[in-house]
Amino acid sequence: MAYFDNAATTFPKPEEVYRKMDEFYRLSGGSAGRGSHTLSQNTGALLRDTRERIGRVLDAGAKQVIFTATATIALNMVIQGVIEKGARTVYISPFEHNAVTRVLHSFEEKAQIHVIQLKTSDDLVYDMEGIRYQFEKERPDLVIMSHVSNVIGLISPVAEVFRLAKGYGATTVVDMAQSAGLVKLAVGQETVDFAVFAGHKTLYGPTGISGFLMKPSFDLPPVLFGGTGYDSANQNMPDSLPERYEMGTLNTSGIAGLNAALCWIEEVGSEKLLEVEVRNRQRLIDLFERYWFLRVVGNSAAARFTGIVSCVMDGISSDSAGQVFDQQGISVRTGLQCAPLAHQFLRTFPAGTIRFSTSFFTSEADYEELQNALDYIAENL
Repeated sequence: MAYFDNAATTFPKPEEVYRKMDEFYRLSGGSAGRGSHTLSQNTGALLRDTRERIGRVLDAGAKQVIFTATATIALNMVIQGVIEKGARTVYISPFEHNAVTRVLHSFEEKAQIHVIQLKTSDDLVYDMEGIRYQFEKERPDLVIMSHVSNVIGLISPVAEVFRLAKGYGATTVVDMAQSAGLVKLAVGQETVDFAVFAGHKTLYGPTGISGFLMKPSFDLPPVLFGGTGYDSANQNMPDSLPERYEMGTLNTSGIAGLNAALCWIEEVGSEKLLEVEVRNRQRLIDLFERYWFLRVVGNSAAARFTGIVSCVMDGISSDSAGQVFDQQGISVRTGLQCAPLAHQFLRTFPAGTIRFSTSFFTSEADYEELQNALDYIAENL
């Protein structure tokens, strides 16, 4: 099976991840903060080390790392908390995931917020002067941006937009589910209030462990409640970080795997990972140009991308094409990829696209199998 669905979850993982997770449950397994015994203390040390490694990989400075089970939960906690504090005018990019847009939609339906899309040109360039005009016309309370689009791999100018937004007093949130560990962004800079990461994507860790980074001084109201192993007599969530937002027992084996993945990223280097993905993307585009029935969506010389390419196929729906690719041993993602706004912007709504996404481990054999599958389709159309 040739795997081109890395935007959903990277596969395979570095060997270090498999070994660390196996060792954790064989030799450790204690629950951090739930006892003073050695196994609990060892797990606590693992959590501290993992937070420090995330901080280094994401250049987080003094930001606090909060662990959650998924990036979707992290985004819910951050967005709902900021809206509870009074945010009303919310700006988003045209490329947000449903993990953002469905949360906002629920509040918009109750007339609690007003959502506006940041002005972006057809050649995928953010119109900074147009955005400045938008902010002048309707002052932003909250600006949320996907750092990398999960549909086309577009790298957004988060730093520039956030600098502009901070001039209007906005709270800023960057969704780094498709970029953490891959595309450099100095999360520790003052213009970034919150950054959300997904452990199982470009951080090359396991599923079930994600989280967010935040300014320790930001008073984010908790929206989830429960036991923390700390200050148990208090029926309010503790004020201390990270306990205020980490209720319940954490996925410690997942954190062990993420720790190993972060060690691997620090060794390989984010620059090298991105270099490989950019090369992979170009290889996909060069291959697709050989076939008359494929059209690449969302490609622009004026923009920067990671190793994600979306296509449409003449005469075949994306879902039907996905079944054909699966029969030929090619794993892809079809449809709307949980990002309907992006497809509306790209004019591929409602049918969606066929998404091919690569990773550091995409191999020569993967490309050979993909070419064989495309040859098969060309012969049978």
